[in-house]
Amino acid sequence: METATNHVLPIKRKRDNDKLLETLLYTWSVIVLILVLYPLYFIVIASFSDPSAVGNGKVWLWPQGFTWDGYKELFNHSNIWIGYRNTIAYTVVGTAIGLAVNLSAAYALSRKDLVGIKPLSFFFIFTMFFNGGLVPTFLTIRDFNLYDTFLVMVLPFSVAVFDIIVARTFFRTGIPAELWEAAQIDGCGNLRFFALMVLPLSKAIISVLALWFAVGHWNSYFNALIYLQNKDLHPLQLVLRDILVTNQMQNALGTGEAAQIALRLANLLRYSVIIVATLPIMCLYPFVQKHFNKGVMIGAVKS
Repeated sequence: METATNHVLPIKRKRDNDKLLETLLYTWSVIVLILVLYPLYFIVIASFSDPSAVGNGKVWLWPQGFTWDGYKELFNHSNIWIGYRNTIAYTVVGTAIGLAVNLSAAYALSRKDLVGIKPLSFFFIFTMFFNGGLVPTFLTIRDFNLYDTFLVMVLPFSVAVFDIIVARTFFRTGIPAELWEAAQIDGCGNLRFFALMVLPLSKAIISVLALWFAVGHWNSYFNALIYLQNKDLHPLQLVLRDILVTNQMQNALGTGEAAQIALRLANLLRYSVIIVATLPIMCLYPFVQKHFNKGVMIGAVKS
């Protein structure tokens, strides 16, 4: 009886320790979650609050002095709809081109029987660390007649070497070599094997890359700032930047009551712009979440 009792007590202590550790981990996770989510929540409630209440630190859990003025002022600019149209087009077309280019390159580099695979891999990786710089890139884009065109936002920067490496690792670890051998016996070539067998089995990595490309194109403004002069081609981020700059200039030039109104709108616009710019792309996450973790983890394993 004494031996059995001594045997049970350590097991009980281990279970109690496990419960304590689990409680501490859950508590810490909740604290981190609050620290991450609260800034986002604050931006939302601040965009509907009186700027003076925000400036005085009165906005904590809910809006103070509820107002739509920031959003009304923002959507009074007709070019914001042009920016939305352009950004959606850049995101859809750019993501499609990016997936086509990078997945094809990743599959080719994942094949160990590819002739010259080591020099080709070195060539791709070399470009991750060294490039010509802004001026040579600008001259190249101009000489190819891409400057100030729709294609300049989706074509020249469609290759992402990091994404190719992640997808290549996924293909090497996630697609069995025996599957290719069986396909060869049935007379299947590389192109058909890639289109009909590899891609359907690669939904996880496709979802991850699609999300990365979509977020990148949605948030892109620097390339538009450098390579686009026609305002009808400006993406949403550049349009919102112009609205903020214009509003700040009006605030600086105004006097008296007009300056106070402009300052109030400028403070509201800062929060409204963040919501308008980020909300649509955040809606994509729930649709790819179930594939996201799997794709990232498998693609990150060294092969």
